[in-house]
Amino acid sequence: MAKKLSQRIRKWMTQKMDLPQDVLMDLPRITMIGHIHIYIENHRGLLAFSDVELRLLLKQGQLLVKGKAFVIKTILPEEILLEGKIDQVIYIND
Repeated sequence: MAKKLSQRIRKWMTQKMDLPQDVLMDLPRITMIGHIHIYIENHRGLLAFSDVELRLLLKQGQLLVKGKAFVIKTILPEEILLEGKIDQVIYIND
């Protein structure tokens, strides 16, 4: 119950203070440049990586990126820059 209340307070603050939801709601921010670059902020860790798939843990669920010729250009504790041919970006809610 406390978790739901906390989420409602964050949502209310986001609306009233006109702040980006990803800041207060702990949501991932995904920026794509065409189908060749994807920059993901606010993830919780790398679960799997290959030249055709990237899987990241999020606060709620996972993010799956599928494609070809993937190369991780930058990886930081909460940010990742992936380069390659991106075919799909899938949010997996568990």
